[in-house]
Amino acid sequence: MKHILIIDDDREAIELERDYLEISSYSVSVESYGSLGLKRVLEDRVDLVLLAVDLPDTDGFEICKQIRKNKDFPVLFVSGRKDEIDVVRGLGVGADDYIKKPFSPNELVARVKANLACYDRLLKKEKTGKDYIDYPGLHIDKNARRVYVEGKEKFFTTKEFDLLCFLASHPNHVYSKDDLFSAVWGMDSLGDIATVTVHIKKVRRKMGQTSARSGYIETVWGSGYRFRTLQQDKEDE
Repeated sequence: MKHILIIDDDREAIELERDYLEISSYSVSVESYGSLGLKRVLEDRVDLVLLAVDLPDTDGFEICKQIRKNKDFPVLFVSGRKDEIDVVRGLGVGADDYIKKPFSPNELVARVKANLACYDRLLKKEKTGKDYIDYPGLHIDKNARRVYVEGKEKFFTTKEFDLLCFLASHPNHVYSKDDLFSAVWGMDSLGDIATVTVHIKKVRRKMGQTSARSGYIETVWGSGYRFRTLQQDKEDE
């Protein structure tokens, strides 16, 4: 049974989340303080965290940063903060998803299932043996989940790595933001297109890409994104 940890002090939201998750056969634990939630993450077996932004002792962004330094399982923000800047910040500190309150309980369970399924597929794939993607200046070790740019290792969060791998595995193919959300997050976008945009920007930055037209990941205006190969770059010159 998968163990979900809720870190939140909103009692109404907690009860709703716990009821629907337990009905869906998940084990659920709750911590109201960020420090206690982080302690449980580090000491207990946790498969996914539902994390609030506003906590009595700290903010969820800081807790997410600390989780990401130690753990690689899915982290989903569940917050009443609806501004795009909060969503972008949440994804920027390493969260896999951002759910805005008030939320549909069925949507929350669907997002939990999708993130866990995606994570389980990746773990299963890692056990099948070495699997590499190589382009000039770029080496991706899919088995070890490590990325090297010009010989230097760059560190990617789970979804950043998944997004880069997906694009690099399908070079020269244009994918819309909805396509990428479905392929990487494992579900329909439900309007959260900002998730893809934020992750594309972070992947580009870590790869040293300075614009939407330079480097491997190209923006195809009005259509989406594609991974460019060196051969394609030379043909376009």
